[in-house]
Amino acid sequence: MSILHNIVSKKELKRRMFFETEPRLTLSFYKYFFIKNTQEYRDRLYKNFYKYNVLGRIYVASEGINAQISVPKKYYSILKKFLYNFDIELNNLRINKSLDNEKSFWVLCVKIKKKIVQDGIKEHFFNPNNVGIYIQSEQVNSMLHDKKTIFIDMRNSYEYAIGHFENAIEIKSITFREQLKKVIQLMAYAKNKKIVMYCTGGIRCEKATSWMLFNGFKHVYHLEGGIIGYVHDARKNGLPVLFKGKSFVFDNRMSEKISDEVISYCKQCGKSSDVYINCKYSSCHLLFIQCENCSVKFHSCCSLECMKKYNFYMLNNDLKKISY
Repeated sequence: MSILHNIVSKKELKRRMFFETEPRLTLSFYKYFFIKNTQEYRDRLYKNFYKYNVLGRIYVASEGINAQISVPKKYYSILKKFLYNFDIELNNLRINKSLDNEKSFWVLCVKIKKKIVQDGIKEHFFNPNNVGIYIQSEQVNSMLHDKKTIFIDMRNSYEYAIGHFENAIEIKSITFREQLKKVIQLMAYAKNKKIVMYCTGGIRCEKATSWMLFNGFKHVYHLEGGIIGYVHDARKNGLPVLFKGKSFVFDNRMSEKISDEVISYCKQCGKSSDVYINCKYSSCHLLFIQCENCSVKFHSCCSLECMKKYNFYMLNNDLKKISY
C-alpha cells in the first residue's frame, strides 16, 4: 500500500529545498464545485502530485479545491494536462503562475477541510456559485479611474499593509471570516453602487462577491485571477500596473514585488520598509515588518524583550553543547 503522507522531517525537507538546483514554478489554482468523496479525491491527488515531485499546500473539501504548489518546470505541462483530465470540473482550470521564481514550498501537504476557505457562512440558501462579474486588467484600470466605483480589498490587514490599489477600502481584520461579517455592515450605504472586490489569487474575492449578492448588493465585480491574474494580464497587454507595493504570499517568499513603491513602515523605527519576518524568538514568532537596520539592532526580534530571551536561549544551547 502506498504511503499517502509525508514521512520525512520538515527540517530536512526545507534543507533539501534550499539545496535544490532544479528550476521550479510556483502555481496557484482553485475551483468551487461539489466533491462527493473527499478522501478518495485527496488520495488520488496526493499520489499524482507525489509522482511529479510537487510541493505545496492543497485543500480539498466538499465545496471544491484550493492549491498553492511548487512544481519542477519540466513537469509543468504534464501536471497541467493531468489536472485538466483528472476531473471534468477541472478542465481548462485557471492556473496562476507566480510573479517570481524564488523557492516557495518544501513539503507536500494535501488536507481534507470542511471548506477550502474559512468563511463562517452558515446560511443554508447561500449559493457560492452565484458570483460577481469577472474583470481583467483593462477594465480594472478603467474602473480605478472612475470615482463612482468602490474597490474593496478582501485580504487581511497585514497583506493590505505592504501593497494595495490606491484608495481601495481596507476591511480591517486578521481573518476572512471576520471580514465577511464586517463588509456587509460597512458597505450598507453602497448597495446600488459599482463594487470591485479583489484578493491575491481570486478565491476569497470570488466568495465575497457571492456573499455581497446574497446580501442584496446589485453591481459586484472581481478581478479574474486576483492580483496575480491582473498583473500578468496587464503586462501581457502592455498596460500600466496600478497596484502599488508588494503582494503578500503564504509561503517561504512572504511577498512578491509588483511595483517599486514602498508603502509600509518598520514596526520599530517607523522608516519605510516592506519586509515581513517572524520574530526569531520562537515562543513569540510574531509576523511584523522590520527594516534592515532594526533587523541587525534587534537580532531579527520584534522587541528588546524578545531579543533578550532569544539571546539567553541561544547562550544556554551553546553552553550545553560545550558541556557535552
